[in-house]
Amino acid sequence: MLKVLVVEDEELIRKGIVLAVDWAALDCVVVGEASNGEEALDAAERYDPTLIITDLKMPKMDGLEMLRRLRERGCGAYVIILTAYDSFEYAQSALRLGAVDFLLKPFHDGDLEQAVTNLRRRMEPVSREENRTGSLFMGLKKGDKSKYVLEAMDYIGAHYNDPGINVGAIAQHLGLSEGHLSHLFKKETDYTLNNYLTRYRVHKAMELLRDCRAKVYEVAEQVGYKDINYFSATFKKLVGMSPSEYQDTSR
Repeated sequence: MLKVLVVEDEELIRKGIVLAVDWAALDCVVVGEASNGEEALDAAERYDPTLIITDLKMPKMDGLEMLRRLRERGCGAYVIILTAYDSFEYAQSALRLGAVDFLLKPFHDGDLEQAVTNLRRRMEPVSREENRTGSLFMGLKKGDKSKYVLEAMDYIGAHYNDPGINVGAIAQHLGLSEGHLSHLFKKETDYTLNNYLTRYRVHKAMELLRDCRAKVYEVAEQVGYKDINYFSATFKKLVGMSPSEYQDTSR
């Protein structure tokens, strides 16, 4: 069952989405609501949604900024964007941040339900693959981590696309020795920093590859790999299939 977070500043529209859609028939449950991007960041941390349905233009923090910050934090939720702005630029920005669909308001009865249905069809092969290979971050939650480990995770979330990122750069940024940071990170997460970075990059690559227009070499560059062969080998080792095979399952 998909856990849904609805983010919309107009209360009537938000309540309409929450109450008028037959979520049970879609095998979904609404776990939270938010009226702006700032509230949504807290709600996403609290409820860990599978799907976020969000407006773009909102007070305090718009949908694109909210989505950018969620991705930096490692949130891998699927996102359906709602907007009254028929703008190619907005659409492109949302897609780059991993949105799976883009609906213009006012949308018609059945449009949102169809978008969720389409998403579930796309998820089927991904779910089979995840069941076979296991989660890239099995059992890893941020709530019980120390300040330095959380800051290291946040740094990776913001700089994973830098080919030069390494343990030394992260440790220097935090003002710790490499040895001390490595010990803390392994103790609290069961992952080495390099292993976490690799898994984070592959996780982001999986999101990007779901947009079937993306080229594998482009995705490799966007997640910090200069060598596409090394990227492909690393991806296959963790996911169980090559990037192109994974992309084919998302079509």
